[in-house]
Formats: sequence, C-alpha cells, structure tokens
Amino acid sequence: MLQSIGGLGLFLLGMIVMTDGLRSLTGHAIRNALMRFTRSPLSGAVTGAATTALLQSSSATTVAAVGFVGAGLMTFPAALGIIFGANVGTTMTGWIVALLGLKLNLGTVVLPLIFIGAILKLFGKDRIAKIGYGLAGFGLIFVGITMMQTGMSGLQEYFTPEQLPTETVLDILFLVLLGIISTIITQSSSAGIAAALTAVYTGTLQLEQAMALIIGMDVGTTVTAALATIGGSIESRRTGLSHVIFNIFTAAGALLLIAPYIYIWETYLPDQLSSSAEIALVTFHSTFNILGVI
Repeated sequence: MLQSIGGLGLFLLGMIVMTDGLRSLTGHAIRNALMRFTRSPLSGAVTGAATTALLQSSSATTVAAVGFVGAGLMTFPAALGIIFGANVGTTMTGWIVALLGLKLNLGTVVLPLIFIGAILKLFGKDRIAKIGYGLAGFGLIFVGITMMQTGMSGLQEYFTPEQLPTETVLDILFLVLLGIISTIITQSSSAGIAAALTAVYTGTLQLEQAMALIIGMDVGTTVTAALATIGGSIESRRTGLSHVIFNIFTAAGALLLIAPYIYIWETYLPDQLSSSAEIALVTFHSTFNILGVI
C-alpha cells in the first residue's frame, strides 16, 4: 500500500516537474498558438488538444483560456473550442502510461535520464536547464508508474474487485463520485487515470469499475477552472461554467456507453479484453471525449 502511494506521489511530482519544464520552455509559443489558431471551434479544439498533450495538463490549458478571455485577448466563443479540445488532449497521458509505462516497464531504463536531467538543470543555463528539468520530470513519471504497478500487485491479497460492486446504477455513480473526489484532492486527473490503468493491469480493479472512475476524474478536472473564475469578468465566468457543463454532459454520455462498449469488446475481442484491459480502458477514455467534442 505504501509503495503504491509513494509511486503515485512520484508520478505526481514527475508530472509537476515535466509540466513546469515544458511550460517555461514553450510558454510564449503556447500562448501565441492558443490565441492564433482559434478562428473556429474546430481549430480551437485541435489547438486545445495539442496544447494539453504537450503540457500534459488540461487544467493548465483551461485556466489559460479563462485568463485570456478575462483579459480580453480571446473571445468567449473562441475559448470554447480550446476547452473542448483540452479533454481530448489529456487522454494522451493514459496512452503514454498504457503503452510505455505498463507494457515496456521503463522504470529502471529511465533512471539515467533523471540523472542527466538533474545535471542539465544544475549546471545548464536558460534553455538547457529547462530541457533538463523536463527530462527529469519525464523520467520520474515512469519510476512512479513502476512503483505503483509493484505496490498494486501486492494489494490483490487484501483487496478484490468484488469489494467495489458495479451491479446497480448507484454503484456506478458511487465510483464516479470517488473519481471526482480523487481528482479534487490530487488536482490531477492524469495521476488518477494512471492509478486506474495500473489497477486494471494488475487485476486490482475490473474494467467497468475503472471506466466509472475515470468518468468521475474528467468531471473533477473542472474544479480548477471553476476556481480560476472567482472574481473574474462575466466572460471568464462563462468560460469556466462552460467547462463544467461540457464535462458533465460528456460524463453522462460516457455512462451510457459503458455497457455497449464492454459488449463490443466481449463479442469481437474477448481475448484482448482479458489480456489488454488497460488498452480497452484508455481507448474508452479517448472515445467518449472525442464523441463529446463532436
């Protein structure tokens, strides 16, 4: 248990360090892109998705959009596209975890990367130091995933999926609520999604349970943007509220998708469902967010 918590902490630290490094490295370019490529809802959504995938933080993208609207640098309709796209971009973290963190188990391989990043940060200047900071954070992410994976494998002796039933609608809604609470506490849906993917991979959670949790995590990300609107202009409050409304509607649609999605996997790819449940989970996360944007 302690190893899982420590792994989650390292993952969070890695996300913070990497995001700070990337933000300082590409800060002006990101700001210019957000304001330049938002001429239509589609271009705004693409820009929001790309920015979030690069920064690995949907909160950073949505808070920036709220700030730009409040400062009069961007119109409310233009900001909507960015907010919609941010949800799609944040699913990139899940793919990194599922394909690299779990499948390739890079926890040991990236240790030299952390050392190199730390050296560049300590002795480099300006751009080199920022690159080193980002590299160190990237490495910490995979060390954290490996620790979580090892810790959750040991949890199977004490915790089983049956302890979190999904037999009724109330059971599903309870798991959604847990996902919301976990994201509010950690202020990072990426950390929660990584933990859910690891739990599914190790058999600590069933796929349906993890699907309900990540739906809640997506709703939980709206809290940061909502807080950023406090004391802001009408336009910035509209932007933050739109993020909340959009994620709630997307979550409602995702809940309706759970049963047919599992049915499709069980019918056409039953072997893959048992051996690659984490891929099924991250595919679900991307699918319902893309459908939400559409």
